Amino acid sequence: MKRNAFLLGAASGLAVVGHADGFFSRALAQAPLGGGDDRVLVVVNFQGGNDGLNTVVPFGMPAYYKYRPSLAVAQNEVLRINDTIGLNPQLKAFKDMYDKGQVAIVQGVGYPKPDFSHFRSTEIWQTAAPDAYVSTGWLGRYLDGASLPAANLFNAIAVADVLPEVLVADRVDVAAIAQLNGYGLTSDRSKTVGRDAFHALVSDNNVPFRSPYLAQVAQIEDHAQRGAEELPQLIAGYKSEAPYPATPIGRSLALAAQIVGSKLGTRVIFVQLGSFDTHTTQKGTQDRLLADFAAGISAFYADLAAHGNDNRVLTMTFSEFGRRVAENGSRGTDHGTAAPVFVIGGGVKGGLYGEHPSLDALDNGNLRFTTDFRSIYATVLEKWLKRPASGIIGAGFAQLPLLA
Repeated sequence: MKRNAFLLGAASGLAVVGHADGFFSRALAQAPLGGGDDRVLVVVNFQGGNDGLNTVVPFGMPAYYKYRPSLAVAQNEVLRINDTIGLNPQLKAFKDMYDKGQVAIVQGVGYPKPDFSHFRSTEIWQTAAPDAYVSTGWLGRYLDGASLPAANLFNAIAVADVLPEVLVADRVDVAAIAQLNGYGLTSDRSKTVGRDAFHALVSDNNVPFRSPYLAQVAQIEDHAQRGAEELPQLIAGYKSEAPYPATPIGRSLALAAQIVGSKLGTRVIFVQLGSFDTHTTQKGTQDRLLADFAAGISAFYADLAAHGNDNRVLTMTFSEFGRRVAENGSRGTDHGTAAPVFVIGGGVKGGLYGEHPSLDALDNGNLRFTTDFRSIYATVLEKWLKRPASGIIGAGFAQLPLLA
């Protein structure tokens, strides 16, 4: 078993009180954060393939209304950025953040020879390897090379049911926390084989086979158990200063703010929103999800600002692909290609970046990408995480001027 294959269950409502005798508290005390080391990257996955054209709306391009007679956002409803581009009306709180210079919008993001499978395209975005199959995520490789405290289970956290591939690493354990009130080992919750019994089983050679991995499994299990015991105490003193919406993304971002504010040494937090796989009756589903995102991210940054943490946190969105330009016969859209990426907070230089793909020069009904997603990754790695991008995603990807 590889370390990155060990998944944790879930945790909640909790937020940091120092526990002087705690395992992770001692580890953090031995490796205090300082300087630029307290920066955090939050990654939001718009799972399912978000329709970019109805998110960042090209209302000034006549072809948009030709291809979408029933799905197009009316011109008088668009939250205008300029005479051509605007935001979906459900993103009003997000547009307020854009107007304050807190949001960079990168247009037409994709990669060569796009794949239309949810599974493969998600893998490509999360591993940053369109032309190969690799066993680690791009942020997992960052974690492996970042010289992080080995004893800290919370170097990165996925607010998800299972560990996303983007955080799969070779040498760093990453906790997957699906919800706030059940974080712990499944064996402990089911009262079958708990930590003590498991260690006794291994140490007494009572298993029907011997394996060089047993000690490693026992160590990971021990770390997981200790993490489940200490996380509630480590984040319990944090008080939210913004009203989060009672939605999945709202709860996920509230936990992310608690983790950031509790200064656990966490460098990367993954959250997700979805599903945006809107083959039928797209408008209702996408409008709801975009409204949830806008309310959640607005509360998140208001909360961070109230604690003086807003400049410590950079948030980046991604989705495995956009949707086709033309609506289908079911008032939805099918799997497509390029779509916008949002970069929020931190040292971002707000505004529009990249070129919006042409609607008059399609590739078999799909948009031609204008910005390679790895250029955004390279920018985040070099400018925010302060790590050379070439050893993580490869060389040759131009950085974008969206970070100070």
